[in-house]
Amino acid sequence: MSSAHPLIAEFQRAGQAQVFAFFDELAPDAQQHLLAEAAEIDLAEIDRLNRTLVAQTGAAAGVNLSGLAPAPYEPLIAHGGDALAWERAKRAGEDALRAGRVAAFTVAGGQGTRLGYDGPKGTFPVTPFLGKTLFQVFAEKLLAAGRRYGRPLHWFIMTSHQNHAATEAFFREHHFFGCDTTRVHFFRQGRMPAVDFSGKILLEAKGSIALSPDGHGGSLRALDRSGALDLMEREGIDTLSYFQVDNPLVRAIDPAFIGWHLLRGSEMSSKMVPKAYAEEKLGHFCAQNGRLVVVEYSDLPMTMQREINASGQLRYRAGSIALHLLDREFIRRMARSDGSVVALPFHRADKKIPAIDAAGQPVKPSKANGVKFELFVFDALPFAQNPLVIETSRADDFSPVKNAEGVDSPQTCRDDQRRQFARWLNAQGVALATDATGLPAINLEVAPSFGYDEDSFAESWARLSVRPTLADGLVLT
Repeated sequence: MSSAHPLIAEFQRAGQAQVFAFFDELAPDAQQHLLAEAAEIDLAEIDRLNRTLVAQTGAAAGVNLSGLAPAPYEPLIAHGGDALAWERAKRAGEDALRAGRVAAFTVAGGQGTRLGYDGPKGTFPVTPFLGKTLFQVFAEKLLAAGRRYGRPLHWFIMTSHQNHAATEAFFREHHFFGCDTTRVHFFRQGRMPAVDFSGKILLEAKGSIALSPDGHGGSLRALDRSGALDLMEREGIDTLSYFQVDNPLVRAIDPAFIGWHLLRGSEMSSKMVPKAYAEEKLGHFCAQNGRLVVVEYSDLPMTMQREINASGQLRYRAGSIALHLLDREFIRRMARSDGSVVALPFHRADKKIPAIDAAGQPVKPSKANGVKFELFVFDALPFAQNPLVIETSRADDFSPVKNAEGVDSPQTCRDDQRRQFARWLNAQGVALATDATGLPAINLEVAPSFGYDEDSFAESWARLSVRPTLADGLVLT
């Protein structure tokens, strides 16, 4: 094997020479492809992870639950929250939006495979009447918020290597849904190599490393590496609204949430919803030794998940729905950690990883044969100054599209959108009939340009000179 290339020599010194075992057999373009993939890998980081995670015997160590307690949070007014404090927060958030201090950030690296859809998940049609895509819903919400507060919003979109080109092409095809193209910023999520149980980097093929996305926590590193944080600093943006691409109900720009975050001097704030039932698959906001943490549902014993407090509610009821606000410089600090100081911890996942063996023959494992490394964004919470959790209404912020059928499916999401639109109409005195779950008999859709939350909807409704009829359905644009 040729070792003339300095990168190959670097891998040899690191004990990872197998990555280039077939290099001399490859055509020149395949050699360049392999070198480009290898250049993504931080060998010192892989060495550290091999020592701290892979060298453990068996599976990764369990989660430490000592000193765990339910995390405090700010309840909604309807659940006993301070109405004056919520109003102060809303005004502070509106001031920040008018000052241009806020940007939106969508994590959009996934494909629609689980939905039986071929393409980036953000291109999946999701609204109940017009079939607008997830990306279009978010674009229209951000445009409407920008108009309302007099400052157009920057929108950062993290793609993956798998869907980056298709995502950019989709936006071009639809003329960015009316957004200013200079304010929409695409960048790719980072990748990590898989290793075998002895810490050797696996090859997917002779000219390709077994690489996979580095988890949603990798978004912090990607924001920094892409130059997004520097752009934010130049534009006077200090607060980033983080949400995932599969949740069209999200209030991507929520002034009250922003206000709570800023008034508390928080570096990272999160929204919670009360768990619907003990077994619901949501992470749990918890306090542990004076720090705010999220414990995954798979890591909290079911006996604890089922605990009831004196009020008859679930004790661990604060469920995480992946809605966060992050301070720009906090992101920068977390992104640039090198393992010797504060850093997001990588998690080990033992997986069945298609690879090739030392002879270059494909291996299709029947059981876990290696380790993938992932970062989780909520792991930043313990390192944030003044971290904050506020309650939100599930009906106004959370109805993800994850499964083709059943729970969290396109049908449940469309129904939840219709319930929301019906609530908004009934709040304006329309008296629209609904079933016991709040679902109206007629089909409804409200474009974000007409109303992207209850307040903006009420303002638009009040301006109508002629109220529409509701006989066969309604689309408000």
